[in-house]
Amino acid sequence: MAERHRAHRADVVVIGAGILGAAAAFHLAAAGFRVTVLERGAPNREGSGTTAGNLHIQGIHTRRPGQGVPVDSERFLPLQRAASERWSTVEERLGADVELRRGGGFMVAETAEQEQELHDKRKLERTVGIPTELLTGDEARRRLPLLSGRVGAATWCPLDGYANPLLITPAYLRAAVRHGAEVHAFTPVTRIDRGPGGYTVGSADRSWTAPVVVDAAGPWLTEVAALAGITLAMAPVVIQMHATVRVPPVLGHLVQHIGEGLSVKQVSAGNLLIGGGWPARGAGAAGRGAASMPSLTGNLVQACRVLPFLADLRLLRVWAGPLAATPDEMPVIGEVPGHPGFFVAGGTYAFTFAPLWGETLRALIAGERPPEPVGDLGPGRLMRRAAATRQESTQQKGRCAR
Repeated sequence: MAERHRAHRADVVVIGAGILGAAAAFHLAAAGFRVTVLERGAPNREGSGTTAGNLHIQGIHTRRPGQGVPVDSERFLPLQRAASERWSTVEERLGADVELRRGGGFMVAETAEQEQELHDKRKLERTVGIPTELLTGDEARRRLPLLSGRVGAATWCPLDGYANPLLITPAYLRAAVRHGAEVHAFTPVTRIDRGPGGYTVGSADRSWTAPVVVDAAGPWLTEVAALAGITLAMAPVVIQMHATVRVPPVLGHLVQHIGEGLSVKQVSAGNLLIGGGWPARGAGAAGRGAASMPSLTGNLVQACRVLPFLADLRLLRVWAGPLAATPDEMPVIGEVPGHPGFFVAGGTYAFTFAPLWGETLRALIAGERPPEPVGDLGPGRLMRRAAATRQESTQQKGRCAR
């Protein structure tokens, strides 16, 4: 009994065993840090295990359905290039097959305005070294006859692809364990206390002390941060994916839409996976949601409009995947101001950025220069946003009281 009440020591406690927590644990453990990973449930069962698994390397569509502000594509592109470089060595580094497929991808446009977006996007891609090719609709259809006649133009990027979300996170965790990391599933964090020597992280009657904590809890990132007295302006979002029955290989590329939330690919098992950020119904209890019929209809109509052959396939299942979004739709990564040793990582396109964010966290924690500048992506902006929201709410209450 005394053993269970004794605080265990670590160099870094990582909270969350999704893909970001797993990648961070691997890079830190491989660098010699004593790492403990705490996961509230089974690893990879929440956002990371329910994502579409896309590797978005060329410029992305700037809005998903229901999204409040557009993504800053220009800021994303250097990060996408750096992430692509690291994905190319993931299987070798982890010693695992994660069904990494780099079959390339088409980003399609249907209107003149969307075609102009493709032109502008390609100029930015060329400046950061992402290889893309601009195609007319006819040129795109010659390469992929499955595309409909509504496609007026497309960009082609050979680096787009897919990794199996059910394989990559477990592979990262196994590799981290080989380097000495400990992983504790079904260990929800209930308290985080800061002391002279760092942080004590507790779960039921067990605790761990470490000078560094990494909050990579995905949809529950803000809840975990709040245990340490940190308030971040983020909101839960639940998107949904749609899978058809298995069919023989027919689509070897990722197909996306520049103006609307859409992604389509065929996975190794033979299913066609259709996503693109369409929202599920509400955040639900504990960050989870339920499938939305309007989103199902909207997503599938859109997909069939671009790839008409999909209309002949039977839908097998639909599921919701939770995540947390920042108000500016950008990722968040870095040390929390005023809380030395407390790091957060999450937000937009976490799956694509996971190898880069794992390496970035290792560098930041080691006091080294990160592989890409991330100062503007730190949590300070989310703290300021949260403080401004609280102040505005207080002022409104005061006006109502008068």
